[in-house]
Amino acid sequence: MKAEYVNSFYQATNDVLALMLDITTERGMPRLLEDMVSSKDASVILGIIGDVKGTVLFSFPKDMTLEMVKIMSGMEMDEIDSFVSSAIGEVANIIGGNAITMLSANNYHCDIATPQVIVGEYKSLSLGNEKALLLPLKTPIGEFSIALFLKEK
Repeated sequence: MKAEYVNSFYQATNDVLALMLDITTERGMPRLLEDMVSSKDASVILGIIGDVKGTVLFSFPKDMTLEMVKIMSGMEMDEIDSFVSSAIGEVANIIGGNAITMLSANNYHCDIATPQVIVGEYKSLSLGNEKALLLPLKTPIGEFSIALFLKEK
């Protein structure tokens, strides 16, 4: 997978979380996924179309998800409900939009599809037969991951 893809999504994530939540991200060691993806409590699937196509999967644990929404809204939440789902979907949407803008600076013309939010832990998810890159990220409010299933058209 090209460094431009990974770096665009990492930088966009770092920028958006710094701006919206005033938190920093620390990049873990990326690893190749050749099969199924394990979940966290809340996941957002973001489709990418254009010169680069595929899927980006953001996976967050429940505590981090609730803390993100608390920081953004000022409201204490106990469960991942429709409000929380909508909020994390929008965070992923903004990250995706920023990443696409960064990719366009490298002459990749892409767009994102409407984010799909999955709530609840599942054992595994297959997003196609392609290999993916799993990028673990650590923040002061929790650890999450981004799985990139991307390739050039």
